[in-house]
Formats: sequence, C-alpha cells, structure tokens
Amino acid sequence: MAATPSCSPTVTPAASRWLGYAGLLPFVAGAAAAWAGGEIGAAGAASLAAYAAVIVSFLGGIHWGLGFVRDEPARFAWGIVPSLVAWPALLLPSTAALALLAAMLVVCYAVDRRVYPRLGLQRWLPLRLHLSAVAAACCAAAAAAAGGWGGA
Repeated sequence: MAATPSCSPTVTPAASRWLGYAGLLPFVAGAAAAWAGGEIGAAGAASLAAYAAVIVSFLGGIHWGLGFVRDEPARFAWGIVPSLVAWPALLLPSTAALALLAAMLVVCYAVDRRVYPRLGLQRWLPLRLHLSAVAAACCAAAAAAAGGWGGA
C-alpha cells in the first residue's frame, strides 16, 4: 500500500496554491479591463471593486473560523472589520473604492502576518503575501486607470 503524503508544516498543499492563484484571475482581468477605458474600463473597475470587496470580506471571515476552531472569540472583532470597510467602499466612486480596497488587502495581510505565527499558521504567509501583493497591485493599478477617465 502506498504511503499517504503528509503536509509538511513548511509547505502549503498544491491545491491551495492553485486555487489561490486562480483567484487572482479576476483581479488581473479587472485591472486590464480598467485600463481599456470607456464603458469596458468602467465595467472592469466596478467588477474588480466588487470582487475585491468579496475577497476582503473573506479574509475577515478566516478570523471568524479561527475564532470558532481555537475557541478565541476575540478573533471575531477583527474578523468583521474587513467587511465593514469593504461594503461601504462599494458606495464610493471606482477610483476611491479600489484605492481603499487595495489598502485593506495590505492591512489584512499585515494583521495575518502578526496573528498567523502565534497560531502556528506561518506556513501560509508566503502564499498570502503573493496573493495579497498581486491583488493589491491590481486594485491600485485599476484605481490609477479609473482616475484617468473620471473613475465614477
């Protein structure tokens, strides 16, 4: 019988990497569309802002899961902050929404950078850094593009 592969504490599972990187496709597509300008640019910026808001909320939701699993209700307080920032961001013009969401992606990573090692989850930080950096850069690039054509 073949041995079952185990997950090393220093390596994230391949499926998680693939799924994480696949989750960047809407960021890249939205940023590229935003640079097209006109109606395509406006739609790209709006759809990117909506997707980024969902992802920012998801990052907060991870902390709710950690709070439940580790019986640490204090995690819930931080866990709701990303959603409380992401939702009103969608009420802003695209330029401002994308800039705020880019900043929030960086803030979420910074929080996780402090929290994950204390919880023994530091193995996820390299992947989180890659995903957060690309996502935030796409939002910032789309904000810059949207600002060039009015960004409403």
